Amino acid sequence: MTKAIVVFSGGQDSTTCLFWALQQFDKVITVAFDYGQKHKAELECAASIANDLNVEHHVLDLMLINQLSANALTRDDIDINAGTNDSLPSTFVEGRNMLFLTFAAIFAKTHDIKNIITGVCQTDFSGYPDCRDIFIKSLNVTLNLAMDYEFVVHTPLMWIDKQQAWQLADELGKLDYIRNNTLTCYNGIKGDGCGQCPACVLRANGLNKYLEFR
Repeated sequence: MTKAIVVFSGGQDSTTCLFWALQQFDKVITVAFDYGQKHKAELECAASIANDLNVEHHVLDLMLINQLSANALTRDDIDINAGTNDSLPSTFVEGRNMLFLTFAAIFAKTHDIKNIITGVCQTDFSGYPDCRDIFIKSLNVTLNLAMDYEFVVHTPLMWIDKQQAWQLADELGKLDYIRNNTLTCYNGIKGDGCGQCPACVLRANGLNKYLEFR
């Protein structure tokens, strides 16, 4: 039996990856992280989707991130902005993907799982350095060396943009489900979201482009 674990937030990207994983592996587990994000709706959404799909779901406590990183996703006094050429977006959480994947790998090894799936994407990475392919490949090697285990970190969305991500969702037969049931919005609104934050704009632009040429 081939097994996999999906780093899961309940957003568009990780949910697309979950549906992808369900077609690729015999058993799939999801893991979400509570890191002090302002919108607990994200955790509720992830749990709801996992329940819908009858997927074993776990939530790990990473509140330590909130003690170390000042960012717009965990602090009410920091405004959401997309960043500039000289600065990262205010929504960048220092070390988040590194810690997520490290703890997911520890969890995976204790459950005899070698395949780890994450929805990071370099094409539409919003300036986040920990979404780059070079980082994922480097961390994959480090995890294997650190735990003497043959992990494979899969990134189905790495080289596609949001339009192509919606296309993949459609090819998986799950476009409507992902559009209506996922939470990508930085303001914690499910579905099409607030329509104004950077995450919603990116998501909507990709969907509109895809539907235009569908």
